[in-house]
Amino acid sequence: MTISMYEASVPVFSARLKALSSVLAAAEQNALDRKIDPQVFLTARLAPDMFALTRQVQIATDHAKGAPSRLAGREVPKYEDNEASFAELEARIAKTVAYLATFSAADIDGSDDRMIELKLAGRETTLRGMQYLLHVAMPNFYFHLTTAYDILRHNGVPLGKATFLGSR
Repeated sequence: MTISMYEASVPVFSARLKALSSVLAAAEQNALDRKIDPQVFLTARLAPDMFALTRQVQIATDHAKGAPSRLAGREVPKYEDNEASFAELEARIAKTVAYLATFSAADIDGSDDRMIELKLAGRETTLRGMQYLLHVAMPNFYFHLTTAYDILRHNGVPLGKATFLGSR
């Protein structure tokens, strides 16, 4: 049995991004409840050499829109990376989810052997579609998604696994 490249990408990205939107909404509400300036959360990071929450969300959405685009042979949409509020981050997520809805299985299935060219660690790299999706795009997406969650959790936002998974 072969893997559906569409099922392994678009619905997964969409579901996780919707859950991330819920995580951000909970964080915004928590900042309001605790009378914390939202910028405290938006600029927070887990370590001095890591990106802040805002950038983590931007990169997660970049992987979510980039992977299906590359697999389908489409140009990857470019976003400005200028979000500075929870509302703007949630709008970016909504824009990405809407973009993902433009893909069908016919666009992506069969791309497992498509040669994907991209820059990794500053150098041009070529990978087969399945290798790219499973070993580059998905791990990076989940890293930044999880780091965004962890930043907020570390800052006292009462989040749990159900919120992360989107089941609450």
